[in-house]
Amino acid sequence: MIAALFAMSTTTTQAAPPELKREFRAAWVATVANIDYPTKPGLSVDQMKSEMVAILDKCAELKMNAIIFQVRPHADALYKSSYEPWSYYLTGKQGQAPTGGFDPLAFTIAEARKRGIQVHAWFNPYRADHPSHKSELTKDNIAVTRPDLVKPYGTFKWMIPTAKEVQDRSYNVFMEVATKYDVDGIHIDDYFYPYPVTTEGKKVDFPDAEFYASYLQSGGRLSKSDWRRKGVDDFVLRVHEGLKKDAPHVQFGISPFGIYRPGIPEGIKAGIDQYDELYADALKWYELGWCDYMSPQLYWPITQTPQAFPVLLNWWSQSNKKNIHLWPGQYTSRTNPADGNWKATEVTDQIELVRKDKGSTGTIHFSMKAIQNNWNGIADALKNSYAETAIIPESPWMKSPNPGTVEAVMDKKMPPSLRFSAPNPKGVGLFVLQDSTNRAITTAEPGAIQLVRDANSTVFIRIMDRVGKLGQFKAFTGYRLSAQAIER
Repeated sequence: MIAALFAMSTTTTQAAPPELKREFRAAWVATVANIDYPTKPGLSVDQMKSEMVAILDKCAELKMNAIIFQVRPHADALYKSSYEPWSYYLTGKQGQAPTGGFDPLAFTIAEARKRGIQVHAWFNPYRADHPSHKSELTKDNIAVTRPDLVKPYGTFKWMIPTAKEVQDRSYNVFMEVATKYDVDGIHIDDYFYPYPVTTEGKKVDFPDAEFYASYLQSGGRLSKSDWRRKGVDDFVLRVHEGLKKDAPHVQFGISPFGIYRPGIPEGIKAGIDQYDELYADALKWYELGWCDYMSPQLYWPITQTPQAFPVLLNWWSQSNKKNIHLWPGQYTSRTNPADGNWKATEVTDQIELVRKDKGSTGTIHFSMKAIQNNWNGIADALKNSYAETAIIPESPWMKSPNPGTVEAVMDKKMPPSLRFSAPNPKGVGLFVLQDSTNRAITTAEPGAIQLVRDANSTVFIRIMDRVGKLGQFKAFTGYRLSAQAIER
């Protein structure tokens, strides 16, 4: 499967491969309420496979290089979990496994790697149920087994973020995926404490008073707001440290509400204060480097002064003290003619602003549905914006297993082909193949690629490890890449 092609330049024989563009090009694939995948509960396994392949094929066609796949919408799982029931959004019944042993996460990873696409597993750490869930909760759902740890709030059920048992459970859920599945990242979004519910115009306080009272009785002195923030802080830091210890090549990404606090920076307005209402101190995590990438949801147009995209982008960029990755979230679904009706140029102009900003190296689109539906021509526009193949930016502070130097053998029979592999497959992020015409093909799986004889060209192959570092290349003079798919 060809993951990325082809940008053209003049044909010359070179001693080294052309420099590759570095840019994170991702989309969220939301499963809650069947937003992106699967399109409805109860599809056959073949249909679910076909839908995921279509998502990944579209990403490959547009030279995107990552998806953020929601695997825990609310205390459930789109994979075989040791802790939580199968998701309702798969079969239409929580706890019912897909037939034939189908594991959507495992399948997605395998298919994505063929196409050179990263998979980041996206979790909600505290949500326990959602109004779009229409079946009964299973007997092993945390809302059933530990109702003392789960509270109704508005139309949702929510775990108590400060409770040690909740933090332990979510941490174990995250780490099971990070260590048992070949994911590239662990990702959380803006849902920490829930967005405030209002009744008769008044905000309803989150129902954790008994837990705070217990904290005070044990000698605690923090205010309720500080206590709540500390609970979220502790969990974020624990995940960061756990990944560095047990899965050091797996990135930790956070996508908070895009405005840190109202009035920051000056002139910015917001209807929510995430610091004091979601109890998320995203700036603290960012400045202390408690994640590997920050993706603030900059979901407003460029010219909307109270929440102007370039103003917020600049503020987040200047706040990046640890020089981790800044990959803003874009509200690409606002290109929906029935909901926002943004022109595609709003999204592509934002991409250009990010490219001009020295502190950011990519974006994430919410969500994949907009791209697949080509709302207002957004997929067509992205094909132009992403015309040049790009690989993910390097994370030099992270550790990857050593893949070794690429092993490549030329078969000169007609048509000629190049077979390639790695001494240590666990260290392979990508096999990167290029030629002197600046064509590029990427895949994370070993295989063989058909070549074309060309006396004026050289084919280069090397390995990018799991954290984006490119290894030593091997060169084969007298050939160029063909447009044939990689065979396995």
